[in-house]
Amino acid sequence: MKTRAQALKYGLSFLDTYQDAPFNDDNWQLVRYKGNKKAFLWTYEKDGYINLNVKVDPVKALFWRRMYQSVIPGYHQNKEHWNTIILDGSVPDKEIKLMIAESYDLISDCPAKRIYEAVKKIPYGHVATYAQIAELAGDRKMARAVGNALHKNPDPDNIPCFRVVNAKGELAGGFAFGGAEVQANLLRAEGVELIDGKVDMEKYQWKN
Repeated sequence: MKTRAQALKYGLSFLDTYQDAPFNDDNWQLVRYKGNKKAFLWTYEKDGYINLNVKVDPVKALFWRRMYQSVIPGYHQNKEHWNTIILDGSVPDKEIKLMIAESYDLISDCPAKRIYEAVKKIPYGHVATYAQIAELAGDRKMARAVGNALHKNPDPDNIPCFRVVNAKGELAGGFAFGGAEVQANLLRAEGVELIDGKVDMEKYQWKN
């Protein structure tokens, strides 16, 4: 990720977001969360590079700065709670997207955080449905939002989205987990049996 357009496109892919230029200066383009109008992604050009300001947990702020020289204390913002990412090609796209996603989670009051916490509770060797996770997150009607959140899973190592299936026990499309059969293989590794590509819900569904 090296361009402003790429950064803005990714920021706008999150639920209930919009672009804003509040300073009558086209160099400053922000992405805000509609629910509270707070900005979680600031973009601007400085010293020949596009820079991104993202909100960060103070504990993680130093981690990112030590990991990459092009992640520095937030320019023109609270240095404890904001980092600046210089898009000079030295920070991998995966890490940039993770930092943007973390900023969105910190700024927003969206259900994504509740969804991820619910998914973390699914026991090893079991599955849950989208509606089941939606209910645990506070609203059974937002099953579609569960799918959207899991497709943007910011921490696959700790948020086992592969354990979520539809009400019939059918798996998600291959794109959601990095390729065909990935979800099936992850479930089989935990002892979950699949018959014709489906999970036996009577046997493996989490009875929360």
